[in-house]
Amino acid sequence: MSKTPLPDGLRFAFGTLTVFPVEVTRWDRAAARAGMVCAPLAGLAVGVCAAVPGVLLLWLGAGPLLAAVASVAVPAALTRGLHLDGLADTADGLGSGRPAEDALRIMKQSDIGPFGVITLLLVLFAQVAALFQAYGGSWARGALAAAVAATAARLALTLAARAGVPPARPEGLGAAVAGTVPVRGALAAAAVVAAAAAGAGVLTGGYDAVRCAVAVAVACAAAELLLRHCVRRFGGVTGDVFGGVAETAATAALVVLSLG
Repeated sequence: MSKTPLPDGLRFAFGTLTVFPVEVTRWDRAAARAGMVCAPLAGLAVGVCAAVPGVLLLWLGAGPLLAAVASVAVPAALTRGLHLDGLADTADGLGSGRPAEDALRIMKQSDIGPFGVITLLLVLFAQVAALFQAYGGSWARGALAAAVAATAARLALTLAARAGVPPARPEGLGAAVAGTVPVRGALAAAAVVAAAAAGAGVLTGGYDAVRCAVAVAVACAAAELLLRHCVRRFGGVTGDVFGGVAETAATAALVVLSLG
């Protein structure tokens, strides 16, 4: 098994999961494996960028609602809306009730059906509402929530790309990364992210340290439920499923971080 230098993995993660100007120099399974392991780092970068306008708006005198909207808009912009599009397509595929082949065909269509529209609205409202609650507590809690949620969302991608999870199609981004990450590597990434989130939570209080770690765990659990359901329904994962898994994890993390 060939080894991939870390820079290649970072290029793959940032080049495929964000709009940051990073050139992907390798597109093989080894690069995909390293890239998916590095996915939480891309998520951290997106989360920090999401927190900046929220904190800035609060500093300028805006309310927590506008800060929340800004922090939700930034990740969508930094991913060209691909994860939200994947969530909508996955909802349409699952909601169709069709056999796997027909459902996958529905997901590949460029339009968005009623299940996708409803899911997008509910998820975006939930994210804004949760961040509104967090920013209402303090700018630090809002910024922390934005960063932790984005990182947990990309950690969910690492876990979804673990060995044993098959692709639903032989082509596409889902097939390129499916099954590339060893299970131990995925679990190690989860442990590191949970520990880092707890460490960051210490900065705003001991209770926040526990809440951040729980948020990561709940995000992974929610993403895993969706992932398993999609594997049963579609026979594997697609790029759209990865997007749906990421948005599900982000929303679950934000809900936990808005409590208390």
